[in-house]
Amino acid sequence: MWVWRRRGQIVAFLAAALVCLPWGRVQPRLLDDVRNFVFDSYQRLSPRPYDPQTPARVVGIDEESLLLYGQWPWPRGRLAELTRKLKDLGAAAIAFDFVFAEKDRASLENIVSTITDARARKELERIMARQPGNDGLFAAALTDAPTVLGATLAQAGADPEWKAGFAFAGDDPTAFLPTFPAAARPLPELAAAAHGIGATNWLPDRDQIVRQTPLVLVIDGKLAPSLALEALRVAQAASTIVVRASNTSGETAFGARTGVNAVKVGDIEIAAGPDGAVRPRYAYMNAARDISAAAVLQDKVARAEIEGRIIFVGALATGLGDVRATPLEPSVPGVEVHAQVVESLAAGALLSRPDWAPGLEFIAAILAFAIIALLLLVAPPAASAATAVIGIVGLFVGSHHLFSREGLLLDPAYPSLTIAVTYLVGAFALWRQEQASKRHVREAFGRFVSPAVVERLSEHPERLTLGGEAREITILCSDLRGFSALSEGMTAREIGAFMNAYFTPMTDAILECEGTIDKYIGDAILAFWNAPLDVEEHAAKAVRAALRMRAELSVFNAARAAQAQAAGRAHMPVAVGLGLHVGECSVGNMGSIRRFDYSALGDPVNLASRLEGASKMFRTDIIVSGDVAARAIGAAWLDLGAVIVVGRAAPTRIFALAGDPETAASPAFTTWRDAHDAMMAQGAAGNFAAAAAAADTLATGVADDWRPLYHVLSQRFGALAEGGASAQEGAAWKLDSK
Repeated sequence: MWVWRRRGQIVAFLAAALVCLPWGRVQPRLLDDVRNFVFDSYQRLSPRPYDPQTPARVVGIDEESLLLYGQWPWPRGRLAELTRKLKDLGAAAIAFDFVFAEKDRASLENIVSTITDARARKELERIMARQPGNDGLFAAALTDAPTVLGATLAQAGADPEWKAGFAFAGDDPTAFLPTFPAAARPLPELAAAAHGIGATNWLPDRDQIVRQTPLVLVIDGKLAPSLALEALRVAQAASTIVVRASNTSGETAFGARTGVNAVKVGDIEIAAGPDGAVRPRYAYMNAARDISAAAVLQDKVARAEIEGRIIFVGALATGLGDVRATPLEPSVPGVEVHAQVVESLAAGALLSRPDWAPGLEFIAAILAFAIIALLLLVAPPAASAATAVIGIVGLFVGSHHLFSREGLLLDPAYPSLTIAVTYLVGAFALWRQEQASKRHVREAFGRFVSPAVVERLSEHPERLTLGGEAREITILCSDLRGFSALSEGMTAREIGAFMNAYFTPMTDAILECEGTIDKYIGDAILAFWNAPLDVEEHAAKAVRAALRMRAELSVFNAARAAQAQAAGRAHMPVAVGLGLHVGECSVGNMGSIRRFDYSALGDPVNLASRLEGASKMFRTDIIVSGDVAARAIGAAWLDLGAVIVVGRAAPTRIFALAGDPETAASPAFTTWRDAHDAMMAQGAAGNFAAAAAAADTLATGVADDWRPLYHVLSQRFGALAEGGASAQEGAAWKLDSK
């Protein structure tokens, strides 16, 4: 009895479980967005404090530099001077967050190309022969200093000569890393002079926030380091970067290819994600990190600020456009992100989301669901609410503690959402149960039977007793197609008027063919024949009703089209799908002794509903089972083969209703049906390519209303042919849902 009283809540909990728990396995994008919001909030609550002793600095082309030395890009001679001064100050590595892909526009070579006077041009060429150009000066400075140039991976360009050597242990890492076909590279003269070349690319999330930065990428099948990783290599004078992936020594992963585990450069080993990326724990922008390029050029920078550090040279001026968003700030110069990667590495402050985290979160969600559901069933609502609140707060507090102390990213949002949804669903079900109990008392003397059967049942009052009887009936299910689009923009009053105008002719067609309306479900109609009273040839009469509904729908659409034209608005025709089946059901007054409705229950009702759904898949309006077609022999039928519906092991033969007996007797339909049957025979024999071709031929010769059916059949047979399916494999369609 306890379970019976709580059955509504149990069903609600099962629905909540079906909604929430699969998220932990599917990991939809929405869950990623929520998780990113939580982790970003953690970084804002507990940012990495900036340490002035960090081994990275940014030398920026800022507003002061542009004011003193002119607009960007600067002549390469000035960049050569900047490079020499940084080298003289003892920089361990100098990484340029720029791609010098074109010749210096201020060089003599470019000036010569613009001079038309032959004597002046010759004089300039003589000067050029005696001294190197700006690019040559910059190249010489790059050679003398531990420098790294940037290259931007892209969809078009060339493949630079990467300076770093790569070795890997375990699985080939190229299968896991971000891949690009080409790159925008530095000038060959500059690339040859630099000690390293690194990719400047970011891979932001879809909200354009840079949360992860790739250490290693793939270009045209070759491994390429990021700018930060290459700067670390050059600073240590290392020659090779080692990428350790799954199934290496100590990381066997039981044979599974789980991705990259770590990247080692020189003496530094970096734990990386499966795609070779790291998650820096960001610090807020700090003036101590940034040094003006103008200050370096004017010898105003203390040696202690540069010596032994990795220097990233990039754009700090807002107008230069190199701006990124981080979890802490919406607008940060891109060069700052490179520096923060090195800072996080040096501070041991990389964030980590272990590969076991999603599994642990899924288990936490299951436990949370079970605890809250059980409490709602056995404890007062207040106790359940308090437990839910404590559970959510505890998850967030524990998750933030692990973030701030260990740098672990464990998501509290998914288990918390599970708790919230489970509680709300359970509480709502309990409220509904209480409301239903009150309504049951108020309606104790309400109506006993549905109005649609009152008149016929008045002649047989003995049928008003509670309970059902087994009867063979023909069931019709109908449903409007695209009702959401049809009702879009309608007011509630307009929707009510529309549905009344639609239901009236449909209901009349059923009742005039001796059918019984079971119920209206939204825009759907459920009707049956041969109950409560006997109806001779009930299957044939149900088919006749379906044809009348088709005809009434045409009249209904024509009337709406005329109204739309008169009002000067676009007309959207109404389409309907119908499914018919015959079988034994329990038919009678279903409900309680105080309130019940005359209805039909049983598997045949479900099958009729599935066939109505199949009409949408086949893109035709009326589909019936073979049992109905066998009892309405005179109608015009098109054999559609067999389908397998959910809950049924045996296939069900189905037919499309093309017309009445007059249509069936016409020579045109006979020719059509023979060609159709020949197509289906080819499919049954496993000749799917021939069947697809036959369907395409039929699509060109039938009326417009029937062409979509043959397009569907052509696609199915074509897919079976391409997949090399056998005749047995293609014998039946699978209907996964309604």
